[in-house]
Amino acid sequence: MIDRYSRQILFPGIGEEGQKKIGNSYVVLVGCGALGTVIASALVRAGVGRLRIIDRDFIEYHNLQRQGLFDEEDIKNSLPKSIAAERHLKKVNSSVQIEGVVADVNFKNIERFVRGANLIMDGLDNFETRFLINDVSLKLNIPWIYGGAISSYGTTMTIIPHETRCFRCVSPTQIKPGAIATCDTAGVISPAPWIIASLQTAEALKYLVGSTEINRDLIIVDVWEGSFHRIKTLKRDDCPACRGNYEFLNGKFGIRATSLCGQNAVQVTNANIDRVSFETLATRLKAVGKVFYNEFMLTFIVDSQEMVVFPDGRMIVKNTSDEALARGLYAKYIGT
Repeated sequence: MIDRYSRQILFPGIGEEGQKKIGNSYVVLVGCGALGTVIASALVRAGVGRLRIIDRDFIEYHNLQRQGLFDEEDIKNSLPKSIAAERHLKKVNSSVQIEGVVADVNFKNIERFVRGANLIMDGLDNFETRFLINDVSLKLNIPWIYGGAISSYGTTMTIIPHETRCFRCVSPTQIKPGAIATCDTAGVISPAPWIIASLQTAEALKYLVGSTEINRDLIIVDVWEGSFHRIKTLKRDDCPACRGNYEFLNGKFGIRATSLCGQNAVQVTNANIDRVSFETLATRLKAVGKVFYNEFMLTFIVDSQEMVVFPDGRMIVKNTSDEALARGLYAKYIGT
């Protein structure tokens, strides 16, 4: 189906050989929100051979302002983001192998999710998972492309294991909750993540075709001010990740409850639960509240609290940022 990619092949940086390399590549995208939807769409349209899309979340109306793959019908059907993305993108390019995975990426499963990939793409909204990606990138020698956007600005950089500086060289420690702006506090306009994701995708294509023009700087863009900055970054001699000390991958900083950016919601995970039977759980919860579910998630409403449970045992408590409350509701209704 050469005509599909004819304009891309005409571009000297790709050509026929580059297109073949793109078609033989396997990319893992972690996170399918504002950044991820743009990245996924662009890679599928570019003809990447295989794309795995991993996301833990479901679609809400406020997502539609900036997450271009989804529509109101997806919300009515209670579809998780990764499943909706897979369904939409298969209609765009049936020759690409697309796999939507509904899961929370953590230190117990990330190696399984990314092993064998040529490249990892960051479509995330939180720092702890980026530190985890950084560890697995260095351990398995898989490059990854960081991206983040908030308000009207965003940042991106490409990380080639053991060659460039890593993410932890630039950001040595975890960011404490509330220490930086989030979608909840600063908002976000769609051009910011769309431009950052486009820059990430350009870097992905460069890497996949073997270009020597890989960006080695930290790029900062503000679409409202119209500013574009490149900051040179260096490897840190005392970086634990570069030295092979993968603290996040080893579970040293495992987190049970996490506030979700832009949602006024808290996610609770339980390492002791591998799988939840929605049928069994619904039977138990119907005695105390309203329950409805499909194959992807179960929604439970009781005493004005709305909770969404996923098959892997995760629960998202909506309309709260109180992590202690969320953990308490989990223990009360799901278990410990």
